[in-house]
Amino acid sequence: MNKQIDSSNIVVVDDEPSIRELLVASLHFSGFTVHTASNGAEAIEVIEREQPDLIVLDVMLPDIDGFTVTRRIRQGGINAPVLFLTARDDTQDKIMGLTVGGDDYVTKPFSLEEVVARIRAILRRTLGEEEVEPVIRVADLEINEDSHDVSRAGVPIELSPTEYKLLRYLMDNEGRVLSKAQILDHVWQYDWGGDAAIVESYISYLRKKVDGIEIEDADGNKQKVVPLIETKRGIGYMIREPKN
Repeated sequence: MNKQIDSSNIVVVDDEPSIRELLVASLHFSGFTVHTASNGAEAIEVIEREQPDLIVLDVMLPDIDGFTVTRRIRQGGINAPVLFLTARDDTQDKIMGLTVGGDDYVTKPFSLEEVVARIRAILRRTLGEEEVEPVIRVADLEINEDSHDVSRAGVPIELSPTEYKLLRYLMDNEGRVLSKAQILDHVWQYDWGGDAAIVESYISYLRKKVDGIEIEDADGNKQKVVPLIETKRGIGYMIREPKN
């Protein structure tokens, strides 16, 4: 993963504390530095002070809306890209967002995974790094963030959307043990009310697909790849490169 992108400075603006907290937690997990604001006036102050690499900006704010915030910071010479968040799913709003200088648009309720992926895509463009392949790797396991293609040792792996989100979350936190509660919160979008055993089931599915692949050695003999997904009994799960 590109270190310049993942160390970027981001300002998150939303008047709903719960949404701010979820975004901050998800972005921190992904390695970003994050500052926040809860209204338009505060947003302008924080943006001018922090000079961020990107702004995640709610359209519906209690004082001045996100479109007005964008106009004002653009007039002040701040050209950081803006990703709008809004409960509105109206084409005119999307056009307005792009007209005032926005770069992308996500409608609430949104997937945290999608927001982080959109942020990285915008930063790759604006930091002049389009040539950087959007690939996350752990050993010989690869995920392409743009195409959602997954492969292990060059062998394509077909995953369901939930399996992909779980694998992506594990890989984003390579070497870090994640509890069932953390996984439920992130993969099932913070509103799963069922049995945590669902995590065990999906880890089992992933193991069969990711760690169950067979490859040929130099002599043409088939052998299974070295497992990457680990269980830390009583704690949670993690993914990391095999120890020598």
